[in-house]
Amino acid sequence: MKIKALPLKNGLKDFANTVSTIPARLGDVAKASDTLPLPTDSFQVNKVARALHPKEQPLTVTKVEDVTDDFKRYYLKSENGRTAYFRAGQYISITLKIGESLCTRAYSLASSPKEALKNEYCIAVKRAAGGFVSDYILDNVKEGDTLTSYAPEGTFVYEPLRDAKTVIGVAGGSGITPFLSLAKAIDERSENLNLILLYGARTEKDLAFKKELDSIAENNGSFKVVYVLSESKAKGFEHGFIGADLIKKYAPKGEYSVFACGPAAMYKFLKGEIEKLGLKKKYVRFEMQGTANGEAKSGETYKMTVINRGETSEFTCRGDETVLTALERAGVPVPVRCRSGECGFCRSKLVSGEVYIDESADYRRIADARFGYIHPCCSFPVSDITIKIN
Repeated sequence: MKIKALPLKNGLKDFANTVSTIPARLGDVAKASDTLPLPTDSFQVNKVARALHPKEQPLTVTKVEDVTDDFKRYYLKSENGRTAYFRAGQYISITLKIGESLCTRAYSLASSPKEALKNEYCIAVKRAAGGFVSDYILDNVKEGDTLTSYAPEGTFVYEPLRDAKTVIGVAGGSGITPFLSLAKAIDERSENLNLILLYGARTEKDLAFKKELDSIAENNGSFKVVYVLSESKAKGFEHGFIGADLIKKYAPKGEYSVFACGPAAMYKFLKGEIEKLGLKKKYVRFEMQGTANGEAKSGETYKMTVINRGETSEFTCRGDETVLTALERAGVPVPVRCRSGECGFCRSKLVSGEVYIDESADYRRIADARFGYIHPCCSFPVSDITIKIN
């Protein structure tokens, strides 16, 4: 097949005119001062970037509120009078020094984006078996304390170009928090979608934020909440586990998305159930899933050599804990956000040794996997290792 070339209307005239201006422009550049007319901090675009993406946010705890027996809500405000804006479904990462350990944990925001404009965040922390950081927060953090947070991040958000107009939300445990934020955003009209939330808990007393969810559902036709109890039966509640049949019962005819946030056991069950629905891959969203350690070696201990900005130190690392957990336990500061292998903040070079990375948590770029880079948050040692961070 021949492609016909299009004739140039002005021949080489435009090209020649452009070339003739180059010497004059280079001369102007050479005559200009090297000093910026204004400091970069005064540029409006940089002011906006710092407001939306601050490196750190010192947050003061303004109120602590019991939600259930093992669930507390923490209201936070920025010390500089402005919390960074976010999208419903995103999280903030909070850094804590607990003894000698330097720990970072991600918590979904339970407040609405509009509340951020009033200098207010809200997170909810649920007690978990063996939860080192969650137990510390629940037992120690009180009104007036200051926490260090990074800017809001995360991809568990509604995107009109990708997602269906109706979203079936599946929540369990602390996974209710991003959906509370999304319901508030719908009610405030900063998000435009229909949300049908299937919220699972053991018993009715384990349901968090029920009054708030019911109030939004009563006043806004774009939001509906269905409560599912696994260990008790009660009028007005579904019973059992949230699976394909229950999703089909409440899903609309036509296309819909499924968003899920909850504990690992819920994800494991739900993935098989969602496959039965035959949804397009783009219509299924799982929030950060933590780390899978299916082949990690429990009971084994290994030597970990860490190269950090030219300095070398040695620590021990258990076979059933991630490399990141061992670094935190040793008090080594590591850039980290999601703790699920997704964000890449903790990306480090594996100089020697071997690690196990579950396929479901391996979000590395192809080049990183090829040249020996790992995400310590989802890597488990299976031998003595040497890593280079920062």
